[in-house]
Amino acid sequence: MKYITKDELAEMMKDETLVMKKDYVVIDVRDEDRAGGHIIGSISRPSAEFHTGIDQLIKTTKDVPLVIFHCALSQMRYVLLSRNMYEETRNNILWGDAAVEKQQVAVLRDGFVGFQDKYRHDPKLVEKWDKEVWAPNVIALPANLDDLIPESSTNTST
Repeated sequence: MKYITKDELAEMMKDETLVMKKDYVVIDVRDEDRAGGHIIGSISRPSAEFHTGIDQLIKTTKDVPLVIFHCALSQMRYVLLSRNMYEETRNNILWGDAAVEKQQVAVLRDGFVGFQDKYRHDPKLVEKWDKEVWAPNVIALPANLDDLIPESSTNTST
């Protein structure tokens, strides 16, 4: 399986000789968590609905040399399943088409979580980023961390 790193994708997006949806395309298979921000120009195909629009997605992207899939972390089964379903359906629909052999299908390593962690403040790469969605969960700790350690039972055997 081919992976692409966040830095490689960022470099492609900033390369003025490359055009999104012509030279490469990013397919976001996240569901409602896409609302917290996404890669500029990415196509949203939520995993729950992915199979219903796959034929149209293939027709739209068949001439694009590099198709990159991602979800939140790109480690879950549905990003891999979506990628595999895309490749298999593409091969069936476009059987014998030279575009199939030229097209590479990849997964964004570390998904959107990794991408936004580094590039969320770059308006050329990420849009609609919502700090409320991505702010780390903060646990309120007591002022004295010793309060977290249970008192050990004292055994005073003589």
